[in-house]
Amino acid sequence: MSGVLVIRTPSGLSGDMLLAGLAVMAGEAADIGSVLAATGLPLPPDAVEIRPHALQGISGWQARVRLPHEHAHRRLGDILALIEASHLSAPAKTVAARAFTLLAEAEGAVHGRPPGEIAFHEVGALDSILDTCVAAELLARIAPDRLVCSPLPLCDGTVRCAHGPLPTPAPAVQELLRGVPVRGLASTGETVTPTAIAFLRAAGFAFGYWPEMVIRQTARIYGGRVLPEVPNGALFALGDAGLAPVEQRSKGLTELGSEST
Repeated sequence: MSGVLVIRTPSGLSGDMLLAGLAVMAGEAADIGSVLAATGLPLPPDAVEIRPHALQGISGWQARVRLPHEHAHRRLGDILALIEASHLSAPAKTVAARAFTLLAEAEGAVHGRPPGEIAFHEVGALDSILDTCVAAELLARIAPDRLVCSPLPLCDGTVRCAHGPLPTPAPAVQELLRGVPVRGLASTGETVTPTAIAFLRAAGFAFGYWPEMVIRQTARIYGGRVLPEVPNGALFALGDAGLAPVEQRSKGLTELGSEST
């Protein structure tokens, strides 16, 4: 059977949510420090913790990132060199490099400059490098055959960046959303970060409904923001493509019926 990884995003998606969700799906949440150390990236081994977190009484997971503040404004070439010099697996290097290339192309389109001349601000910081590169490594370890994400939610609001307050979605996100199904959300603020949409596109996610699959594991992942009046958190699911054999489905329905009596 071929593996299927599904992400559903009722309130949006960020880089740290991707990192947490993929860590849980890969079975590496408790040992994320070892994963980080193995990448050979210039990051502290205790830079991230994947910990249980609950919201409105519903348990899930959340990434807690602890990194020193820095003022470096890296260019695409700097980040690609860092990725190439790392110990990331070959598939992870490909996804990570593609994600930052897409970000540079989007920023270049926004500012009317070649991608190589763009000085990354927020997305060139250590936390974005951590989120993207480690998420790419975790995805390579899971190695699913199919990747599916729900249409992405968008709403009006404001996001603050190095250029000052901007309307949501941020300009680079607008560029990266070309061709991506979206839906309106009755809330305000940033729902999809540049790191998240660049990763989804670089990894090759399709956007649409739930596929036919037999679910093996799920996890609810929370970000650092809570949007009012909407269901918060993203759902990650990993399983096998297609439907279960008839005899397994019949057994499952029988068990469900006995539980409800």
